[in-house]
Amino acid sequence: MIVMKFGGTSVADCAAITRTIGIVESKLQQRPIVVVSALSKVTDLLYKISDKAKEKDNEGAAELLRQLRERHLNLAAELIPDNAEILADACARVNRLCDNLEYFVNAVCALGELSERSKAVIIGNGEYLSSNVICCAMNARGIRTRLMDSRKMIITDNNFLKGEPQTEEIIKNVSREVAETYTPDMDAVITQGFVSATAEGEPTVLGRGGSDYTASLIGMSVDAEVIEIWTDVDGVKTADPRKVENTVSLDKISFEEAAEMAHFGAKVLHPMTIEPAVKKNIPIYVLNSMNPSGKGTAILQSSFIEDGVKSVSSKSNILVINIFSTKMINVAGFLMHVFEIFSRNNVSVDLISTSEATISVTVDAGSQNIDKVVEELSTFAEVVVDSNKAQVSVIGKNLDNVNGILERTFAPLKDYKIYMISQGASYVNISFVVDRESLDAVVSLIHKNIFG
Repeated sequence: MIVMKFGGTSVADCAAITRTIGIVESKLQQRPIVVVSALSKVTDLLYKISDKAKEKDNEGAAELLRQLRERHLNLAAELIPDNAEILADACARVNRLCDNLEYFVNAVCALGELSERSKAVIIGNGEYLSSNVICCAMNARGIRTRLMDSRKMIITDNNFLKGEPQTEEIIKNVSREVAETYTPDMDAVITQGFVSATAEGEPTVLGRGGSDYTASLIGMSVDAEVIEIWTDVDGVKTADPRKVENTVSLDKISFEEAAEMAHFGAKVLHPMTIEPAVKKNIPIYVLNSMNPSGKGTAILQSSFIEDGVKSVSSKSNILVINIFSTKMINVAGFLMHVFEIFSRNNVSVDLISTSEATISVTVDAGSQNIDKVVEELSTFAEVVVDSNKAQVSVIGKNLDNVNGILERTFAPLKDYKIYMISQGASYVNISFVVDRESLDAVVSLIHKNIFG
């Protein structure tokens, strides 16, 4: 059994979905579980609908809902031109989902209050619409396919917009749903990425890019042979090809390297994708649905991967929080007190650098509760926040064994200001902070110096 996840660009339109169905058809002997995202740009549209509902803009919401319905009905007609019965079924499913969403949005408009739970309900509809249409299209092509509801499988806590998966419940529920749905008369099953629910059935979502995470959680639960992440690039690159020239696709990287790349800015994988696969040592392949014959990138156990630099990743919008206090000198528990404040306010820290009386950390500039963190820290320390900063990470395996890596990283940067440097104890990354306006130039210079 394999798990195959197809992102928004792989299900963008009729041509993309036709390619996707062909890819699935080529893997039927491996009993695929297909996980799909919403159609390209649909989740953005649903966020706009939720904003209109919050603003009590009935007319604006109605126009966007009309566009949503029309796009999926037109797509169904394009995908299923020769089977009136299955097309009627697909259109009925789309209309039912859109009717329910329209009713819900009207209720939110009437209240003029958009709770996190209500937002999760609205923005999760894209995956249900795409999975229903694609399921019907697969059946029309002769691939006997049945739909599964991800919210009956992917159980989270009650953080509605970024649910934390409950692993034991997920394993139990996925095993049950797959056993009941994937009967011998089925060629494939399909489900939704991104969407999830609490144990009580309250709708949640896994956060942006969460379809990768869904695929990995399902793969872990069924002991999948492999997890395939189908996207629109030829695997994992040595840098972001949209910003850096002459990038190269990597044949294979370790779980640890992939996790670091995802966490430190690479867009190919959701940062949490790796963890469930590691638990069961399931290989992950990042593949290009526009080039199905390409090798892509294999993500494997570290023992299969050679030492060396694999990529230069970056985050373009971070804050550096500098915390100074003489009270921390030779005082046990000071660091714990500082990081309890970050934890209590649900602010994630990326890089940490400490000296005798100063702690410097980086956080995502979009993190909520930053002001609250600074306010609490300021009660016992001097706090300075540097904005408009960016983070660069050189990532690889056993970088301590790579001769001259520090020189190759920093030598090209003599004309640029570097604010803080952090190297992980695992020697998987060397990270540092630069001005955001310098980011693209810095990444390009390092990439050229390391990879040529």
